[in-house]
Amino acid sequence: MSAPRSAPGRRPSPPAAPDPAGGDTASGVVRWAAFSCVLVPVVLLWYGASLAGATGTALGLAAVTGVCRVLLRQSERGAARMRAEERVPHRGRHHRTGTGAHRGGRHPGGTTPVN
Repeated sequence: MSAPRSAPGRRPSPPAAPDPAGGDTASGVVRWAAFSCVLVPVVLLWYGASLAGATGTALGLAAVTGVCRVLLRQSERGAARMRAEERVPHRGRHHRTGTGAHRGGRHPGGTTPVN
């Protein structure tokens, strides 16, 4: 079987590169974790565990999933902030715009008269 050809005169588009930041990976992890929060207690009940044990397991998994979701979102925001800062050019050592002309201190030859 041969690879599909593009229309004459057109260059084939390159395959989509994976997002270096993970893209939708965090959402996928949270979805799988939520699925396991339901699946694990069902399996425990199927194999004869008590209802209280399965409920406790479900609550524990839900708590861990919630904390992980918060940490993943926080990490995504931090990564996005770092990528945004990489695009902005720096304006000097302490983000000053001038060369020092507007700094404080005494300036000789001021406009106030001296008695």
